[in-house]
Amino acid sequence: MTQTVTVKIKRYNPDTDKKPYWKDYTIELTEDKTVLDALEEIKANQDGSLTFRRSCRHAICGSCAMMVNRRNTLVCTTPLKAVVNDGGLFAAKNTVTIEPLPYLPIIKDLVVDRSAFWEQYQAVKPWLMPPDVVPEKEYRMSQEEVEAMEQAETCIMCGACYSSCPVVAGNKNYLGPHAMLKTFLRVMDPRDQVPEERLDMIANANGAFRCHQVVNCIDACPKGLNPAKAIATLGKMSLRSGRIKGERAERMKKLIADAEAASSTN
Repeated sequence: MTQTVTVKIKRYNPDTDKKPYWKDYTIELTEDKTVLDALEEIKANQDGSLTFRRSCRHAICGSCAMMVNRRNTLVCTTPLKAVVNDGGLFAAKNTVTIEPLPYLPIIKDLVVDRSAFWEQYQAVKPWLMPPDVVPEKEYRMSQEEVEAMEQAETCIMCGACYSSCPVVAGNKNYLGPHAMLKTFLRVMDPRDQVPEERLDMIANANGAFRCHQVVNCIDACPKGLNPAKAIATLGKMSLRSGRIKGERAERMKKLIADAEAASSTN
């Protein structure tokens, strides 16, 4: 027997609508159908005016982040069957609700304006600033640094954490979890020459000390990352800013010496 599901989508065109409204669509529920598949089926067969973003379909580009049943997620990897009847906004049987990411201006339907998101990202200078003088052989890293960077590097900049943050909702000058997770990545990178500048950049009322540790960002992240922990770590590190660079140089010397000693004994 064919099972159907009601997809409730929040629609809004600022050029023609006075306010957002809900529109229902009915589609067939199958085992392998994702939420993105449902949106594409609706657009292809029922309503060509429905507007949404998507690209890679493999949870890499981050363009299809939306709010499904009041939870930020990537629709490309979310099975439709998994979110049917899981307690959405209306909690109705065989129903899924889909909305645009909150706290961001709506361009049309499920597409939001991410300008503020990218401006905060740019503000922390997310690019690597290597030193003028490089080691003769290679940079050495502690296991702690490797594990920390591996976590942060997995971020795909989808915006799910940013638009789940209650601080962002009330303060558009707040850097946001995405920007500070990138700061954390650079501060932990032994190749970066300006860790203290970065720590000073986030140690203010719109940075790490504004985070309320509500941890919505952890729940929203489709990659299972922990921006809240990274922000808390940055806050603690900023208290000893001014010593980080010297400590890093000393640690690099020790890591190289340890590696050379281990090599000579083999």
